[in-house]
Amino acid sequence: MSGDSTIEPPAWMLGGKRRLKALLLGSGERQHVLDEADRLRPVIEAHADIVLADFESQHDLSSVEADIAIVLGGDGSILRAAKQMGSNQIPVLGVNLGRLGFLADVSPGELVHRLPGIVAGDCTVVDHLMFQCTVTLGSESVHEQLGLNETAIMGGLPFSMLDINLYVDSDLVTTYSCDGLIISTPVGSTAHSLSAGGPILRKNLQAFVISPISPHTLTMRPVVDTADRIYEMAVTRPKENTMAVVDGVPICRLTAEHRVRVQRAESKFKMVEIRDRNYYRTLREKLGWGSDFRNSAT
Repeated sequence: MSGDSTIEPPAWMLGGKRRLKALLLGSGERQHVLDEADRLRPVIEAHADIVLADFESQHDLSSVEADIAIVLGGDGSILRAAKQMGSNQIPVLGVNLGRLGFLADVSPGELVHRLPGIVAGDCTVVDHLMFQCTVTLGSESVHEQLGLNETAIMGGLPFSMLDINLYVDSDLVTTYSCDGLIISTPVGSTAHSLSAGGPILRKNLQAFVISPISPHTLTMRPVVDTADRIYEMAVTRPKENTMAVVDGVPICRLTAEHRVRVQRAESKFKMVEIRDRNYYRTLREKLGWGSDFRNSAT
């Protein structure tokens, strides 16, 4: 399996001293996000020029020039931002206004104190694996989507087991009898894949996780393989509403003739990380590892 991906100092430190260009992003459907944006905007503008603020996820960010994207909300907001950026992945600093926040790992209070150091280069930018999902019908591509977390095949009504063939580099691996099948990046390994019993992978590994959802046979366990391979899924007898889903968003209804291909994308998701953050400490705090449930109140 390939090693860790690139860890670099922020690119804005390479061009000499200047004010940063920043994006301010988040979900306008949540009033507390808008309120926090109003509160934090003067703090951000003291250190950077906000070239665009988007709380409707409507702007095409693929051609916007900026040094950093400050995303207010949870991991879902970061997934939407990554989708908006397309091939123009701008380093993301996630400010957690949600619940777990594996990606959005800085609190609003921390942003106030940390932003001067981040602007001065006291941080790293870590590249993370993204994937390209392509749904094909015969030799024709009918849908393509860039993703960060996972591609899943989900059954839909009527709720019953699916038979899903998995191919790796065109070779048939097995047929899963299950409720659905997930192909996840390491970033996505703490999302849907984890809830389906998949393993946690360090976020910057170059690998995919294949996790069946409620497999009929207990020997069908999650598999980790290198990101250099091409993965394909095909449903032999799909239901009327069997869908291909990318990062939680349905992209295409599937027939038995469709194939869903997942492979490494050229684009890399760029995450701004504070130097004193510890990966296992984050897992411990977010997942509640080490809590003494024996002494918890019943």
